[in-house]
Amino acid sequence: MEEAPSRDEETFAIIGAAMAVHGELGRGFLEQVYQEALETEFLLRELPYRREVMLPIFYRGKPMQIVYRADFVCFDKVLVELKALNRLSGTEEAQIINYLKASGMRKGMLLNFGASRLEYKRFVGREKKER
Repeated sequence: MEEAPSRDEETFAIIGAAMAVHGELGRGFLEQVYQEALETEFLLRELPYRREVMLPIFYRGKPMQIVYRADFVCFDKVLVELKALNRLSGTEEAQIINYLKASGMRKGMLLNFGASRLEYKRFVGREKKER
């Protein structure tokens, strides 16, 4: 798993919307507050998104009963995970990497609204293998 190239228009648009939310609200709210505010910002900016998207998880080629609920999927291809923590750690990064692998999605964004400045990381996974 490597970090994505320096700029792609889709993740750049998502980061811009997240920066607007963080600039307005600052830190200290629960993740759900940022999720609702980010949805409003996506609407204002006319960014295509789906909220709380259920993604199946596969093990050895078989779908599991448990599914992952992505905070957002933007542009039908960018998985967006929100956090409201003092700082991101390897745990959150591993979480989104695993979500990308398990869901077969290629691009992911990790956004943290809990720090004094918005923290964000872009991830690019491997192409999905046929199941």
